[in-house]
Amino acid sequence: MKKLFALLIFAALSLLLAACGNSDEQAAGNDGSKEITIGYFPNINHVAGMVAEEKDMYSETLPEGTKVNYKYFPDGSAFMTAIETGEIEGGLVGPGPAMNHYISGAKINVVAAGSTGGTVIMARKGSDIKNPEDLVGKTFISPGVGCTHDVQFETMMKEEYGVTSKRIGGEMKHVTGKPATYSSMFQAGNVDAATVPEPWASVIEAKGSGKVLVNTPDVAYGNTLPAAVFVTSQDLVKNNPDMVQSIVDAHKKATKFIQENPEEAKTIAIDKIKEITDQDLSKSVIDNAWERINFTYEIDGKTLQDFATSSYELEFLKDKPNLDGLVNTSFIK
Repeated sequence: MKKLFALLIFAALSLLLAACGNSDEQAAGNDGSKEITIGYFPNINHVAGMVAEEKDMYSETLPEGTKVNYKYFPDGSAFMTAIETGEIEGGLVGPGPAMNHYISGAKINVVAAGSTGGTVIMARKGSDIKNPEDLVGKTFISPGVGCTHDVQFETMMKEEYGVTSKRIGGEMKHVTGKPATYSSMFQAGNVDAATVPEPWASVIEAKGSGKVLVNTPDVAYGNTLPAAVFVTSQDLVKNNPDMVQSIVDAHKKATKFIQENPEEAKTIAIDKIKEITDQDLSKSVIDNAWERINFTYEIDGKTLQDFATSSYELEFLKDKPNLDGLVNTSFIK
């Protein structure tokens, strides 16, 4: 009887160990390979993502056999949800969504920057808007409520001109939409002004549907705020720092490539934006947009904290934010 009982226990343990072995094998792939997904937006501020994909730079820094997938996002909220659910391992997003989700409890880290600059305030042709004060009673568009470009614009309007949106009892109406559609919305007369990430401001200029009202250096945090940050989960940082280092190393390689090979990087950007958005951008549009952006992976936590405070003062956040622990620069040193 005891012998039979021992045999049963042994059989049960064998099945359990076999099941565990099969589960691990499936997670890693039948050939032992790993699989990760990187996300970014079809904006000029995210060219490092495009270059890294085109040049297969993640495969160069990750362990041999790692399969790298890419996912493209229309807005920061969708990107952050993908990070939090593990749909993607990392990628580029605006600092606004990263900051907002962190404050709301998301376990994430900003491990690098992607670029600075690139936000432009545009006025619709025929809107009779000659300066920012003329935006009283007008409708403006941004990619999202409380997104990076929205906060930059509303901070400037409040601090420099005393004009706010109806959301906080002011005079401007706010709507949201994809930046690639802004030029057509201007042409249709649906909105009066836009806070626009490049290259879409240069598209509006090229099509003649609008004009620059406030250029990048004069928008709040215009040349100092990271226009894109590289985000991953705290879980990945804690449990697989080697993977995070490999991912950041590829991002750094892509950024250095942009700095050293701007013309080839522009071609990559034109092709990828066409592939993702079906928008044909001319070389002149990209050249114009490029002048407003600085590509860097260096990240300054203080600038993000100041930006977060501005978001709170605009009532996008209920509580005064504390971003301690959000930025982790150990992977870019």
